[in-house]
Amino acid sequence: MHVLVDGSGGSSGWPEPGCRCASCLRCLAGGTIRKRSAIVVDGVLRLGVEGADGVDGAEATGFRVQQLPGGWEVTTADGGRLLYPAGPGAVPVPAEGAARYDIAFLDMLGDPAQLGRLRARGLVTADTITAVAFADHRVSGAAELERRCGFWRVRVPADGEAVTTPRSAQGSQDLTGTLPWRVLVIGGARSGKSERAELRVAAEAEVTYVATAPRWRDGAADRDWAARVAAHRARRPAWWRTVETTDLAGVLGAARGAVLIDGIGTWLTAVLDECNAWGGAREKVTGRITELIGAWRQARALVVAVSDEAGMGVIPATPAGRLFRDELGRLNQALAAESEETELVVAGLALPLNAG
Repeated sequence: MHVLVDGSGGSSGWPEPGCRCASCLRCLAGGTIRKRSAIVVDGVLRLGVEGADGVDGAEATGFRVQQLPGGWEVTTADGGRLLYPAGPGAVPVPAEGAARYDIAFLDMLGDPAQLGRLRARGLVTADTITAVAFADHRVSGAAELERRCGFWRVRVPADGEAVTTPRSAQGSQDLTGTLPWRVLVIGGARSGKSERAELRVAAEAEVTYVATAPRWRDGAADRDWAARVAAHRARRPAWWRTVETTDLAGVLGAARGAVLIDGIGTWLTAVLDECNAWGGAREKVTGRITELIGAWRQARALVVAVSDEAGMGVIPATPAGRLFRDELGRLNQALAAESEETELVVAGLALPLNAG
């Protein structure tokens, strides 16, 4: 199958004509201009926001073109299979029993978890060429799009580029062959660190979400805490497995696929409670931390953990506050030293601190 990427931008291209947003201005400054998304399959069939053009000619040459909820499915005369979205925000929904795709174009900025669903169903595999469509100013710029597609294992084709099967040597890297891979995402309160961590695993077929915070708290904060927990739960795809525990070492020892831990700060708080460490007994806490670091080091899965950066504010006024800050700071250092990647999230923006 030969697919020509005629355009790879949003419904009005990227940058969008007349738009003065920072994303579009960055694209103009960088000289990266993307026309509105459209592809041409084997020189016969054109798919884009305007629909499908050339269906009669394609079917006359042995193509099978089927409109799906949210997109298009194409089977070529030689059996090659392609998936394409109907437009920005559209999520193609293949029928039950559908066969694997050779090429899948997806709007990853609209719903990156759709790729995880397709991988979980076996419709997108390591042999599938997966490429982004409808790239536009929903992301801060081309560099951030490249970063996200890197950990999603999705290609970012340029306008005029050809995508062919079998996969060329320029295909995207598939990190599933290099697991384990550990990522520590650090940030302050309301920095966007949890959302960033969720993006890191959104395209994975099998995700275990480890919630270390208690579901309820005593006192007047109950309603607010419940709302925070509910907001986190609502963001998770329905097929993710959720585990509520402080036994992180046990989870990591048995984990396969991808694991998202949210978060290290609430885990440490629970451990300090469990070990009765607030009064000064810290030996058991040291043992639990050592156990966690050992399990993190030996993990066999893709592991993404969220942690709090608590060392940039004022010195806590209470001994308990200083104990928590000091223990968390040391734990963050230890986990970062054993991670392939560490990111600092500030105001929703991720700053890589190390790589590899």
